[in-house]
Amino acid sequence: MGFQSFKPTFRNEDLVRRGAYINGEWITSAKESFNVTDPATDQVIAELPDFDSGEAEAALKAAHASFQSYKKTSPTQRSEWLRNLYDLIMENAEDLAAIVTWENGKSLREALVEIRYGATFFKWFSEEALRLYGTTIQPSNPGNRAFTIRQPVGVCALICPWNFPNAMISRKAAPALAAGCTVIIKPDPQTPLSSLALAHLAEKAGFPPGVINVVPTSKYTKDIGVLLCESSLVRKVSFTGSTAVGKILMQQAASTVKKVSFELGGNAPVIIMGDADMEKTVEEVLATKFRGMGQTCICANRLYVHRSIIDDFSSRLVKKVEGLKLGNGFQEGVTHGSLINNAAIEKVERHAKDAIERGAKVLLPGGRAPELGPHFYSPTVLSDVKPDSVLTREETFGPLCAMIPFDTVEEVVGYANDTQYGLASYVFSENIKTVYSIAEALDFGMVACNTGLFSDSMVPFGGIKESGFGIEGSLHGINDYTVLKTVTIGNVPTL
Repeated sequence: MGFQSFKPTFRNEDLVRRGAYINGEWITSAKESFNVTDPATDQVIAELPDFDSGEAEAALKAAHASFQSYKKTSPTQRSEWLRNLYDLIMENAEDLAAIVTWENGKSLREALVEIRYGATFFKWFSEEALRLYGTTIQPSNPGNRAFTIRQPVGVCALICPWNFPNAMISRKAAPALAAGCTVIIKPDPQTPLSSLALAHLAEKAGFPPGVINVVPTSKYTKDIGVLLCESSLVRKVSFTGSTAVGKILMQQAASTVKKVSFELGGNAPVIIMGDADMEKTVEEVLATKFRGMGQTCICANRLYVHRSIIDDFSSRLVKKVEGLKLGNGFQEGVTHGSLINNAAIEKVERHAKDAIERGAKVLLPGGRAPELGPHFYSPTVLSDVKPDSVLTREETFGPLCAMIPFDTVEEVVGYANDTQYGLASYVFSENIKTVYSIAEALDFGMVACNTGLFSDSMVPFGGIKESGFGIEGSLHGINDYTVLKTVTIGNVPTL
């Protein structure tokens, strides 16, 4: 079945790049190529050179050579370049959003939110570049003086996912560039156009050649991953993706004992107490569950609803879900787009089937929507899901909303913490004491209370357990791209 193509009209056609960006040059030829497709239609939207480890090695050498001078640039200069990039992103926000929708499938409205969110990291870290402070220390030896300074760690490899092809790059690149590091970006082969567009704007913003490098690849993803992790020229790897892949990269990076920061799998629980503000909670849960059609690492994966309100809550939620408009992201009025591929749909179907076979009630059947396109799936809503269902153990990463009843606080905290993951979690209650005690008891790096959307460039973002480690965003986010050096001066005379 063929589907209508929605090729966007760009005001700035230069943003659509079809090559690698290495040492300030655009390289468009390689031995092989790969196709980028629109997940909403399965139509090819771009053909890109498929670069192997040879081009990645060239990018490494360029980044390493550029680092020798870039690390000596003043914080004021780096701040100016970052602010320039922020301004350029905002000027081109609509075109950048169209690129995200084109290669990712999310609605244009959601894509524009992503672009504006991602841009804030360049603005925030343009200011944090000026605030890399050290400390002064009086050692126990009265004749010694000591102080610390923060210096850039070196070349950073940024390995980015497909679900936020613009914002995930921005969240990693901004603090690295602010600290004085140079970067090599390896985008997901399903969504490489957004990172290439950012590289184009970074060039216009004034960043010197070699500071930012982008190497798109499909066939050679594993080879380049090994190179980035094992090369002694790379001093830090930042990765967002699955826990399974993160463990492999961590093993590879250990060979050169480099810094790593990982944002890995999530399995976010949502705890809804009996005294929660029903109307507001439904709206917030809708936002966190179905943002990006559930294809976010922090979206609600398990909804634990107090038994006294589960019927009322579920009926209200179903009405809201029925009001969502699925379709091609470029169509006016569409609120939610397609899933990324067929494997994503199959996982949702497997999780829903397992829960239903264990006795879950089907409140909204949902399912494939082939009339819209090959990768569309209408949301499924289930209630009375059993606590031992597969979806409580695995991250669904799709539009399946599963509600599990509970009776006591102790019971639900036990359910929530019964996972190897520890990224995001949510609590809804009008009792501040309840909110506080549950927030402290949850084994997650982030706890959002009475809100479904909490990501902010000013707020620390990071997980614990098998969801990874390291902080992105906030005043802490730049530290992962620095090393702390201690300088001691001895035999200082007392006058």
